[in-house]
Amino acid sequence: MKRQLNRLFLIWLLGWIGLPACTLAQEGKQKLTLEETLSFSIFRQMPRGLQWLPGGNKFSQIKRNPKTFAAEIWVTDAGSGESGLLVSGDKLLGESSATQMGGSRGHGMSLGSYIWMPREDGLILSNDGDIWLYNLQDRRLKRLTSTAAEETEIDVSPDGRYVSFIRNQNLYALEIAGGKEIQLTRDGGGTVTNGKFDWVYQEELVARGNFRAYFWSPTSDRIAFLRFDEAPVPEYPLVDWRPLNGAVEMMRYPKAGDPNSLVKVGVAALADPEKTVWIDNTEESDAYFPRLYWLPDGKRVAYIRLDRRQQNLEFVFGDAATGRQQVVIRESDPYWVNIGDYVHFFQKQPRFLWGSERDGGYNHLYLYDYNGKLQKQLTRGEWLVDELEGVDEKGGWIYYTSTEQDLRERQLYRIKTDGSKKQQLTRQSGNHTINLSPRASYYLDYFSSVSSSLAIGAYTASGKQTATLLEADRSQAEKYELSERELLTFQGDNGLTYYAEMIKPVPFDPNQRYPVLIDVYGGPHHQQVRNRGSMGLWEQFLAQQGYIIFSMDNRGAGGRGHQWEIPLHKNMGAVELEDQLRGVAYLKSLPYVDGERIGISGWSYGGYMVLYALTHSKAFRCGIAGGSVSDWRFYDTAYTERYMGLPAENEEGYRTSAPANAADSLHGELLLVHGTSDDNVHLQNAMHMTDALINAGKQFQMMFYPNQPHGIITPSGRHHERRLMFNFLEQHLKDQATGQ
Repeated sequence: MKRQLNRLFLIWLLGWIGLPACTLAQEGKQKLTLEETLSFSIFRQMPRGLQWLPGGNKFSQIKRNPKTFAAEIWVTDAGSGESGLLVSGDKLLGESSATQMGGSRGHGMSLGSYIWMPREDGLILSNDGDIWLYNLQDRRLKRLTSTAAEETEIDVSPDGRYVSFIRNQNLYALEIAGGKEIQLTRDGGGTVTNGKFDWVYQEELVARGNFRAYFWSPTSDRIAFLRFDEAPVPEYPLVDWRPLNGAVEMMRYPKAGDPNSLVKVGVAALADPEKTVWIDNTEESDAYFPRLYWLPDGKRVAYIRLDRRQQNLEFVFGDAATGRQQVVIRESDPYWVNIGDYVHFFQKQPRFLWGSERDGGYNHLYLYDYNGKLQKQLTRGEWLVDELEGVDEKGGWIYYTSTEQDLRERQLYRIKTDGSKKQQLTRQSGNHTINLSPRASYYLDYFSSVSSSLAIGAYTASGKQTATLLEADRSQAEKYELSERELLTFQGDNGLTYYAEMIKPVPFDPNQRYPVLIDVYGGPHHQQVRNRGSMGLWEQFLAQQGYIIFSMDNRGAGGRGHQWEIPLHKNMGAVELEDQLRGVAYLKSLPYVDGERIGISGWSYGGYMVLYALTHSKAFRCGIAGGSVSDWRFYDTAYTERYMGLPAENEEGYRTSAPANAADSLHGELLLVHGTSDDNVHLQNAMHMTDALINAGKQFQMMFYPNQPHGIITPSGRHHERRLMFNFLEQHLKDQATGQ
């Protein structure tokens, strides 16, 4: 249940409005309509396909030609800021059509995704499941594959000689110059997949959007990969209700306590493709392998091995030729061990960076030698390193973002590899998401705050701006009556400080008492209250309709270290609700809040929190629960067991944490919303909750959206959902009947 998306895509969602606005009436400005809350036109201005060229001094992006609307790749020099057109989709369309397409599935060449060749002399493109090379020297397009089966998870070897991919669940390498194809695995098919993560790994253990479970050696002669056998994993039916007789797709999904995929760590050599060296060949369903790396010499593989309960972690070196293992680091925690991407192997010295929460529960950076001996702790304090951005080995700098200045912010720092000369590079108060160039000469800064929408700039490694990719957009604030999001702190009756945010109605009258809608997530690791741009116009629309919108971070939320997370261990729901009720008490202390009209709304874990709150308290007039877990036995192994343990070892915790088991205690009006094709939080959850409420004699409202996943994504569905929710709030939170 990863709330966070791909890091840069998340910035699109969280940084595109966040505009300053007065809470008094704003003369000459418009009110939002419900339809306008669904507008994401700002996305058309966002840089697409943005990536650094391998040399690290230039970056490329996809732009749309304003006259022809054709996609184009443009390249910008990070030092001078000068940009130029590299290639147009129109040109590629002409070259890829007619004879070259050869009757394939496609209708021309797309620039939707591209990979730079290591020498910057070409682009690898994918179109309709086949792979193409665009040579920048002769400006010619060459087709590399032409098969009925689709090639996916494409990559290029470090020396640029080979392109690799997955076809029919097997791993391949293709020699670009001669066209020789090397099949590196042969047992793929059915329940076995080589080099591609299964559902649980994609969702819970690796970066979202990352499906590739294989990695080239630095010497371009071997590929390390994970082999998944999903045979032990139970199947779950996803039903498509559109055909006359319906259609069922079975997906492999391990629910809490079920067996996981059998996973092995292997190395395939291009020189001997018939022989795989298995480094970790246990094929256990009770172990996870969430990270895989190569050491710089290309002779050893490093990987993380976690036990089923995720309380014991080992960092293992494996010999690529013999499979011999060496455990270099061991970490354990009585609750769970958090993992991230904090490993860097130095090229010329036998040492590496490692991230750990051993220092008071705050993630910090450590320097180790290859024997697992700690050389130095590089960062320390009651704040955490959020991301390891990269290392400039020549200059001796390590770049990272952290919460040192404010736990609601992310700022970029650099520090010498000996732990000296720490420097803060970003200065604007807010959130900075960094895309560091390969050689750490430049970085792209995605910045937003509560008073500034998303802005993107290019900077030198020392922090000097060289180019602007996207300026902060004030057009929405100039057109509409918008309310500035306020960052708040309050003290709970338990002595803890809580962080919250609020949007007030526009215009705002401090002598009036307003209904409040609490926007909740509440789940572990997600940090809802941040000094960054708002999520969108929906909250602003509700504020214009006379609602206060309030959010807070309860215990379990991210950004405050491991000790803030662990109180929910083996008993999810209870501690989170305790803290949310402290937020309710804070709201009731404000003279402009109507304490009798407080509602709560959330999706995913937030939906779970709505169900739990309405069945375990009487504080809320109404609640909207979307995509909600109703019983943690129905959710996946890796996420659920990390926090709740195994069901057989925590039966009471699973029982008491399930809102469905407390359906007879429902208090307040409930709107239950779910997509019927949700492959994340299955429709089973909504059905189970519905059945329990009916058996308890409880009235509620329910809306299923046919063929929608974990979130309503079609324009018509989104519009219907927003209208449904608004009407529900008007009727039950504002006590006003509404038309349809």
